[in-house]
Amino acid sequence: MPDTAPKGMAMINAFDPRKATDLAPREQAMIERRQRLLGPAYRLFYEKPVHLVRGEGAWLFDAEGNRYLDCYNNVASLGHAHPRVVEAIARQAAQLNTHTRYLHETVLDYAEALLATFPASLGHVMFTCTGSEANDLALRIARAHTGGEGIVVTSLAYHGVTSTLAELSPSLGEGVPLGRHVATVPPPDAYRGGPDMPARFAADIAAAFADLARHGIRPCALLVDTMFTSDGVFPDPAGFLAQAAEAARAAGALFIADEVQPGFGRTGQMWGFQRHGLEPDIVTMGKPMGNGHPVAGLAIRPELLERFGGRARYFNTFGGNPVSAAAGRAVLEVLRDEKLPANAAAVGAHLLAGLSELAERHALIGDVRGAGLSIGAEMVRDRKTREPATAETARIVNALRERRILISASGPGANILKIRPPLCLTREQADIFVGALGEVLAEKGC
Repeated sequence: MPDTAPKGMAMINAFDPRKATDLAPREQAMIERRQRLLGPAYRLFYEKPVHLVRGEGAWLFDAEGNRYLDCYNNVASLGHAHPRVVEAIARQAAQLNTHTRYLHETVLDYAEALLATFPASLGHVMFTCTGSEANDLALRIARAHTGGEGIVVTSLAYHGVTSTLAELSPSLGEGVPLGRHVATVPPPDAYRGGPDMPARFAADIAAAFADLARHGIRPCALLVDTMFTSDGVFPDPAGFLAQAAEAARAAGALFIADEVQPGFGRTGQMWGFQRHGLEPDIVTMGKPMGNGHPVAGLAIRPELLERFGGRARYFNTFGGNPVSAAAGRAVLEVLRDEKLPANAAAVGAHLLAGLSELAERHALIGDVRGAGLSIGAEMVRDRKTREPATAETARIVNALRERRILISASGPGANILKIRPPLCLTREQADIFVGALGEVLAEKGC
């Protein structure tokens, strides 16, 4: 990894051109071309990068036809190149693609279908192209409604790449400073469970808003990924977020559920916030919304839009265009028809059980947690101190890549395997992953 990589970023498995020794000439040429054309800010995964050319279901294929099990990519959540989404995109692109300033039924049909998945209180939907745009728009609306600026996020959160979102995404590292209007609280893991965990988490959120107010910064929003994916995946105990949302609202802030990663069936339910029995003020969406096509947006309580909509018009050239709407609607139909949230729940439980069995034999696995097919496996050098096994995790990630299984890591110590495969993953494929991980752990004496 380059020496300039920001502290805290999960780039432990990144390609380092200074250490590359056994790359094929074709890939070496591509890397040199990439660096010349794209510049130094981009990163490649793995010590030996993967040259992918095709995908199908939970499999990806490289230029030589080798097959890789994808246990990481949560964007093509239905499965890579799902034929129904591909067909919907092609059909609509062959008819019409324009913006939302003309009447067109496709975006309205999609909006109705999407809103039907939410509580009735979330009565409006607005469309963007990326999750970053969706979070940016949500904050604009929240500021207009509350008159405040203060935002509370978790200490290793990731919410987007715009200037506004980068300054409240601590996971981007020390090279991207937080805004003065941003306060952080520890992720749920810091409270180590216990019956008082929800109250302690909520108390810290209340204290963060109070501290912002003491500095003259009026509360605006609590923004959280409902699975705390970048913090290390923390779904339990179910329901704990309800008190956090109450604490935010008591401070005069809105509760924004960032469902860009947990949403669309990944947790075994349609939305991550459902696990906590609450109704957000705003829900932001992205990544899997179009199964690879750039679709994103937000669902919102109508009364929150009154001030914003009365003072500012909203327009996004590509957000809500007919092709994107067709892709999004096809995603909803496939989730329903193929029962993918139920599959995520069943296969996820099977995968968790397999990982837990591995943990009984390998002390390096300090904890396994998750909901559906959003799973974290924490690697530690000592289970009592929970010292992060950062270097060991890097070796595991790259060893799995050599076995043609794709995975990555997250968390403050970059020691938590982040497991989020396409929702079509089968029990057999889950067993392939667990078996390969077991082989790697055994070979490394872990």
